[in-house]
Amino acid sequence: MNPTIMQVVPVTFTYPVHFTEHLFDPQHSLLDDTLSGNRPASDQVPRVLCVVDDGVLAAFPGLEAQIQAYFAAHPDLCLVAPPLAVPGGERCKSDPKQVERVHEAINTHGVDRHAYVVAVGGGAVLDMVGYAAATAHRGVRLVRVPTTVLSQNDSAVGVKNSVNAFGKKNWLGTFAPPYAVLNDRAFLTTLEDRDWLGGLSEALKVALLKDAAFFGWLETNAAALAARDREAMDYAVYRCAQLHLEHIAGSGDPFERGSSRPLDFGHWAAHKLESLSGYRLRHGEAVAAGVALDCTYAALSGLLPETEWRRILAVLRTLRLAVHVPEMGSGAQDAQDPGSVLSGLNEFREHLGGRLTIPLLTGIASPIEVHEMDHDLLRRAIALLDDVQAQGHVPSPALLDPQGAL
Repeated sequence: MNPTIMQVVPVTFTYPVHFTEHLFDPQHSLLDDTLSGNRPASDQVPRVLCVVDDGVLAAFPGLEAQIQAYFAAHPDLCLVAPPLAVPGGERCKSDPKQVERVHEAINTHGVDRHAYVVAVGGGAVLDMVGYAAATAHRGVRLVRVPTTVLSQNDSAVGVKNSVNAFGKKNWLGTFAPPYAVLNDRAFLTTLEDRDWLGGLSEALKVALLKDAAFFGWLETNAAALAARDREAMDYAVYRCAQLHLEHIAGSGDPFERGSSRPLDFGHWAAHKLESLSGYRLRHGEAVAAGVALDCTYAALSGLLPETEWRRILAVLRTLRLAVHVPEMGSGAQDAQDPGSVLSGLNEFREHLGGRLTIPLLTGIASPIEVHEMDHDLLRRAIALLDDVQAQGHVPSPALLDPQGAL
């Protein structure tokens, strides 16, 4: 007799994504309400470790003191130490010592599974701190306070945490939903233009995949967004986050057990471009170039109508997002060369496992999946985008004939 027990463990994750302003104002109750809402059985005061992006501290010189003042004004919370500053940007994800520093602080200050790590910063810092929290005690509660457009509208609202390894982006990571996400719009006011605009590439991406009306809104409001209209940005962040959350909850594969990852439209190239640039490129900038590349490839292959390809590139240009970056080269790319963007295809396949699966468009909000890409056609797409970027606009007359020839 060889019996088998088939175990089924249903798990439901619930977490709020709040949109607010001036979160650390002592008169603002949202953070207190969030952390005090689920006290441990002992009814002890919740213990909190706060980790902050050093770039955010530089942009808001009084923030460290404000955080400490907030906890002093709310004695039902215990800040276990002054905020721990960590480097911002991809450097924190590429330096194992930063994870060790967060682990050490969690250990030193007795932060357990009934306590909280509050991470304040851009997407890279949230990724790194989330990875540290998820691997301490097999999971410490994480509250994300994203401070960039891209982290508020995309990366912070999801279930992934990661760091870089072996020269590859997000090679180490966990799936661990946050306890809560607190989006404070005030943090966006000091962003450089490249970070204000770069994060909108994720809004464009999800609109192209899922919501033609949202794409139309982005098309109409691109100039206002480029001019830093706060009301327009509020809606762009909210709708983008909403679409990402709906996909995570409803796609049937929130923890990526399959080989398909639709929300990574444009990302096979983006991740490689970031790595090739030594992370000079921000993630949003690389995504913009990656989306442009995949849309151009789809147009050249006859999948995407030229009129819609032109609309997409026009939005990217209005948002001042480059459709071609030096790391893409001019088209003479060898997919076997790790220094070529085309080698990102195999790295993307390895990361997901199984066979290569790439989302492409047949129209606005009309995606399909393909399992191979023609390298010669990709080289032609790169060369075309190089011309578009050099000329500063999408040239006329038409560049694509029905057979996809230049």
